Amino acid sequence: MITLNFNKTADGLLPAIVQDFRTLEILMVAYINNEAWKMTLKTGKAHYWSRSRNKLWLKGETSGHVQIIQNILVDCDEDTVVFQVEQGGDAACHTGHRSCFYRRLEDDELVTVGGKIFDPDTVYGKK
Repeated sequence: MITLNFNKTADGLLPAIVQDFRTLEILMVAYINNEAWKMTLKTGKAHYWSRSRNKLWLKGETSGHVQIIQNILVDCDEDTVVFQVEQGGDAACHTGHRSCFYRRLEDDELVTVGGKIFDPDTVYGKK
């Protein structure tokens, strides 16, 4: 199994840039630890380490918007990865947008680009 340089950071977390494998659109940035890395390789589905929940997280475990790995790119220092994925449900962002990068800086304001694909309150049971 390919190993990454998890010892490079104090918390053992490495950035994972997530990209649509067809369009190359950046969908999100998350973090992986060694456990998330191993589960991603084992299952072919993107797993991350949730810093807010302090636990392993299968992307889409609640929303159903699972990310199927198509390619993995590893940088020269083996401390950053790019997951090229097939995005289930067409939305990667917990806000309901396709990408977490749904806002663009124009002048001194953030302008929303594109609408929501799903209602997060309904999907995550907040209502």
